[in-house]
Amino acid sequence: MKLDKEKLKATLDPMTYHVTQEKGTEQPFSGAYWDTHDPGYYHCKVCGQRLFSSDNKFDFGSGWPSFDRALDGATELQADDSHGMHRTEVVCSKCGAHLGHMFEDGPSETTGQRYCINSCVLHLEKK
Repeated sequence: MKLDKEKLKATLDPMTYHVTQEKGTEQPFSGAYWDTHDPGYYHCKVCGQRLFSSDNKFDFGSGWPSFDRALDGATELQADDSHGMHRTEVVCSKCGAHLGHMFEDGPSETTGQRYCINSCVLHLEKK
């Protein structure tokens, strides 16, 4: 999906644009969803694709929403060697928006993964 950067700049708030298009990060404990426990689905704020279920959300204490898995096919994982470290970047599979990072330190025995996602890239559709 090809996105018009100027249109995105005009429609997204500055933090969401910075995170999704410039691979930025919001401050921990500052986003809308780091401590949200409402049931529903989290969607990409850029393209609307459904990304995560609240059933897979957990409190890691990092200040960002954490999930033990994404919905099937909703995200792609890419190598990120920026800032002098090796991490796994999480992007929306539909529009390529940067969402956050995936770490192998999650509490789930099923996946062992922690998707650490910026609140500002998400929109919660409550059940």
